[in-house]
Amino acid sequence: MKKIFTLALMAFIAIGANAQNNKPVFTTVKANPITSVKDQNRSGTCWAYSTLSFFEAEILKKTGKTYDLCESFVANKTYMDRAIQVVRYHGDCQFSQGGAASDVHYVLKHYGICPEDAMPFPGSLYGDSLNNFGEFFSLMSPYVDAIAKNKAKKISTQWKPGLQGILDAYLGKCPETFTYEGKTYTPQSFMNSLGINIDDYVSITSYTHHPFYTSFPVEVQDNWRFEPSYNVPMNEMMQIIDNAIMNGYTVAWGGDVSEEGFTRQGLAYSYDTKKAEQLSGSDMARWLKLTPAKKKSLIDSLGCTIPEITPTQERRQERFDNWELTDDHGMLIYGIAKDQNGKEYYMVKNSWGETGEYKGTWYMTKTFICDNTMDYMVNKNAIPKDIRKKLGI
Repeated sequence: MKKIFTLALMAFIAIGANAQNNKPVFTTVKANPITSVKDQNRSGTCWAYSTLSFFEAEILKKTGKTYDLCESFVANKTYMDRAIQVVRYHGDCQFSQGGAASDVHYVLKHYGICPEDAMPFPGSLYGDSLNNFGEFFSLMSPYVDAIAKNKAKKISTQWKPGLQGILDAYLGKCPETFTYEGKTYTPQSFMNSLGINIDDYVSITSYTHHPFYTSFPVEVQDNWRFEPSYNVPMNEMMQIIDNAIMNGYTVAWGGDVSEEGFTRQGLAYSYDTKKAEQLSGSDMARWLKLTPAKKKSLIDSLGCTIPEITPTQERRQERFDNWELTDDHGMLIYGIAKDQNGKEYYMVKNSWGETGEYKGTWYMTKTFICDNTMDYMVNKNAIPKDIRKKLGI
């Protein structure tokens, strides 16, 4: 028994030592200026936080000015628009907290925007320190569902003021006018003052069920506005990101972070399970018997030496069609870094506060981004000229 305990202890010490030796050490290749890390807290508003961060970075690049734009304004306008659609479809579509980069783009273009302090601080209206949508959506979702599935031959117009009351109670009322740095604005005039052209932004994706160099609305539930994305081959999808970063632009990324390789510590790998089994000294039979915690320990011991899959166009399509590749989080790609072995990562701003080892930044391998991208928004001027020509933009 003592011998078994000693061997087990030695094994865990070895794993710990390997984990330290294999911990990535990053060298920045290119990091573009971004605004501060925010915290969406207990709300499904990553789409608002990531895309407003993207536009804040665009404004910073274009004008040198730093803004903190208001996520509550975007959420207030978007949830009303989405509820209207659900009612028009008699409930045969989804009403949820989630959204897409295109929602933020639509709001900025059609409603404008305000600075963060022109509306109540997130969570403050109901005594919380940050957003907490538990009670909010437990009220709002049944309300929308009750209207959308009403058996009446004709519904009244009063459901909209009722819903607006709920939105304003939890998010704050969107201002008609406000003062910023001594000047009075409407949301539209404030948007016009920010120095960017809202028509410069496009969405990019890569799938084979539609022809390349055409556009189509990516078939995910949170793309409820059916906004189109330009479809390019996988290698060009990645080439656009690299070109954007190296030329001073950021990318509003949407994709899948539910994979095991996406950690809460600030790293993301698309690891190859079969090769990881071999490198960890665990054959398939033993690997399958390990608890998730022990698997994680073995994988963590490999650190940045962990083998990754090889992304392919076929794999992307298969994972999309069988629901493995999901659209569950939005983040901001703003830089490129290398580890001590020369592997390249994207530097990605999250909206979970200054969490993880890198204070709110995630280092996500290019393999992970290639394998798990649903779509992303980028300034069309960041797209290489030869690809823009193929897309006709």
